[in-house]
Amino acid sequence: MTAPLDLDLDIEAGGWEKAEIDAIETAISAALDGALADGALWEEEAKPNDGTSDEGDGASLLSVAPVIEIGVRLSDDATVRILNRDYRDKDKPTNVLSFAALESAEDASAFMMAPDMPLLLGDIIIARETCAREAIEQNKPLKNHLVHLAVHGTLHLVGYDHMVDDEAEEMEDLERKILGTLGIDDPYAPIEDEPV
Repeated sequence: MTAPLDLDLDIEAGGWEKAEIDAIETAISAALDGALADGALWEEEAKPNDGTSDEGDGASLLSVAPVIEIGVRLSDDATVRILNRDYRDKDKPTNVLSFAALESAEDASAFMMAPDMPLLLGDIIIARETCAREAIEQNKPLKNHLVHLAVHGTLHLVGYDHMVDDEAEEMEDLERKILGTLGIDDPYAPIEDEPV
């Protein structure tokens, strides 16, 4: 089980429903649990604090931190477009952006030097309009699409990426597994047309 989660939730733009917000929070917790089970943020020097015996082979920072902190910003296309332009050189909105606080093994090692401090993973920003448009295009419920993007964004914060095929396959497989625990179908399955 992961350490307790402290979400710094900022609802920046209107239109977010309570059920969507609750589903996003649940998705982030499920993503952290899935990443922990997959061995994310493993540190050889970390000592388990969950009562398991320490065999000297380390533990995940997700399990040894006293608390995990993630910032979640529920926003709109205008704001996400600016962030996407400024940080990714793409002058258009996107569905989700993740800004990881732990960019390298050295960053994780620095956390190990202050184990009583919260583990700050970073920030996730979701653009509602883009998500709503994509949900319609992909013929899926908006809430399910938001959950998928929250899982996707969280996995980026703990080191998963999809820039090369092998990494993409690993990340997508983990997303499918996590979403399955939440009762959500494979988001990468081909889009079925609506019957006429």
